[in-house]
Amino acid sequence: MNKILVVDGDRQIQDAIEAALADEDYMLLQAANGQAGLEILSREAVDLVIADLVMNGVGFLEQARLKLPDQRCIVMTGHATDDVLPQLLRQHLCSFLNKPFTADELNSAVEGALSGCPAAEAEVVSARPEWVELSVPCNLADVPPLQQLVTQLNPDAPREISEAVGFAFREMLNNAVEHGCKQDVTRRVAVGYVRFKRAIICWIKDPGDGFDPARLEHAAVSNPVDDPFRHVLAREAKGMRPGGFGLMVTDQLVDELVYNERHNELMFIKYLP
Repeated sequence: MNKILVVDGDRQIQDAIEAALADEDYMLLQAANGQAGLEILSREAVDLVIADLVMNGVGFLEQARLKLPDQRCIVMTGHATDDVLPQLLRQHLCSFLNKPFTADELNSAVEGALSGCPAAEAEVVSARPEWVELSVPCNLADVPPLQQLVTQLNPDAPREISEAVGFAFREMLNNAVEHGCKQDVTRRVAVGYVRFKRAIICWIKDPGDGFDPARLEHAAVSNPVDDPFRHVLAREAKGMRPGGFGLMVTDQLVDELVYNERHNELMFIKYLP
């Protein structure tokens, strides 16, 4: 039975987490604040910590890491400032949960953390609020927590813009991992998020050989007008996962999308109002 410590002073959040995980084989421990959480960690081993960032701050995570460097952690955020979120990258978290979150989102984050915590393997090159740069393993399991982070990196941006950037980032990183790296977890993808006063720029570079834009039969962007789902058959023939709409949807969500000559590096821009 996996033991999970929830560190949050909001009783409603504690109850909601308990209810969401009630049907799973977990033992829940509860702490009302960071000090109480550290006391529990000092006397018994837990498999996962779920902690509220606003109430406990980065300090709790830093102290927990000093005592238990390999402790798996998920952070819940709701109103974190833009200078705090990049710092979390250095805490090697398994995932981020943006309040309010659903029971499905919680269960997915917990399952991912307990099964491997892949996001903890990301290397932080820069964690300045206006310039976040990472080197991440070529693992599709890394993508969802990084998407959650990117969606929150500019708290002043309209929600629809943040979500558009997060979706585009996810789709392009999925492509880099799946096609550029062939899901070889020993290889890495370079990703960046740069925030200007009037724009957000993301770039992704994979170690692959790139691709020929004229030979994307597995992508919806290449479908003829009279056959909008032709790529589905191509993906099935190649044994690929369902999908193929990433490039097409990303092109509609962002304002500019460009590739380098080899097509193993891209940059997209979303302008702010």
